[in-house]
Amino acid sequence: MAVCGKEYTNGWKYPTVLLCLFGFCANMKALDPFTAQYFTGSYHNLTVEQVKNSVLPVWTYSYMALLIPVFLLTDYLRYKPVIFLQGLGLSISLLLMLITHGVQAMQLAEFTYAIFSSCDVAYYSYIYSMVDIVYYQRVTSYCRSITLVAAMLGAMLEQTLMTFAGVSYISLNILTLTLALLSLVCSLFLPVPSRSMFFHKKMPGDTMLSKETGLPETQRQTEDTTMLMETEKASRTNVFNVFWLLCKEVKECYTSNHILYWSLWWALATPIYNLLVNYSQLLWVYVEPSGRINAYNSGVDAVSTFLGAILSLSVGYVKVNCELFGEAVLTCLSIVDAGVLFFMSFSRSVWISYAGYIIFKSSYMLFITIATFNIAVNLSMERYALLFGFNTLVALVLQTILTLFANHSGLGLDITSQFLVYGSYFAVTALIFMLWTTYLIASHYCKNPDNDLHSTIKAMSPQGYGLNSPTAGSVDPDNVSHKHSFTQ
Repeated sequence: MAVCGKEYTNGWKYPTVLLCLFGFCANMKALDPFTAQYFTGSYHNLTVEQVKNSVLPVWTYSYMALLIPVFLLTDYLRYKPVIFLQGLGLSISLLLMLITHGVQAMQLAEFTYAIFSSCDVAYYSYIYSMVDIVYYQRVTSYCRSITLVAAMLGAMLEQTLMTFAGVSYISLNILTLTLALLSLVCSLFLPVPSRSMFFHKKMPGDTMLSKETGLPETQRQTEDTTMLMETEKASRTNVFNVFWLLCKEVKECYTSNHILYWSLWWALATPIYNLLVNYSQLLWVYVEPSGRINAYNSGVDAVSTFLGAILSLSVGYVKVNCELFGEAVLTCLSIVDAGVLFFMSFSRSVWISYAGYIIFKSSYMLFITIATFNIAVNLSMERYALLFGFNTLVALVLQTILTLFANHSGLGLDITSQFLVYGSYFAVTALIFMLWTTYLIASHYCKNPDNDLHSTIKAMSPQGYGLNSPTAGSVDPDNVSHKHSFTQ
């Protein structure tokens, strides 16, 4: 199967279609909305406390530990092997959930799922090393949107099978495993990129780059030979210098206050999103122990994903000044989301919990799209993979702290108290951004006291950061890859 390892340097459709097929199969996880019930049901027979304190936290700790090694491995191996590893991690996780039992076995399943999650950086950055920059917006839209569509269809399929066919959790596990194995097959046919950010900045035979120079074929061949010698020489030192280059690039990324603002929200909001998706099922089991209403979990997940997809797609069609109004709306919505988490903590109605889940998840999808858009228009796409990884790392560090604080190694809180902690954390996050936004408005207005507010707003965004501004780069529809929708 020579095609499995060949380098592909022409066109954008072939790698994009294969990557979308991989993303569709890997993210159509029909078991997701009922993972907690699967663990605590008769097949695995774990207690809620075991799942909450011993099983689910393994994903958080493992994800954080694996993120940097996987990022470096992604760059060194040029994406494709890591994408295959992503599919393999998901397949092994589902297989362990199917044929093994006990807390330790499920912890191992969570570890392999963390491998799947940490490899998101390869999936979301692979295509930028395969296609010309003129296709970035198009391929980003396709690769991001397909994951949302797959998640929504998976939830709808599960709800239909559970409601009308009485399909068991084991059957849903088998269905999800089958799709995961199909994603593995798709990854085998992905072409190998000829370049990456650190280890392989330009490789011999990189015709996509050579053609842009317009040089004659003989001269390109000579340059390729020279590059081969330089690459072999650099490979002996890259391993030692890559950390220095990594730190240098990260520092460069955050020189813009605009990027720093949205990256901070990304890093602060993502932990709560991951924890909400992980632990909301346990909250629903606690609120409705009979499980009579919990049968609608997948329907709620489908609605929240669909609403989030619609809101994310609307980003490209709404004219708004993100330099000021985006930040103000973000602050207001953060306050609302904090209130939603408090309501979910205190309410004993599963319907209120469902509504809170839909509001928080869909609003997060909206603003993570706006955040990635605002970052993308101010950052080269080669650096986007780096920023994606670093923001995710900061989010996972915060998520680990929250998990340690709320679970058995910390306070050992019950599930409702955990959501109270999440709400308090998000209230502090909203306060931080409220103070930041107030400071921005006040500082710019005080510098121009004779100008009205409209002039001040205009002065704050001289480059036109509207979502349909001329500076707009590629729109990033969603980050839910790097989202864990436990087993998600």
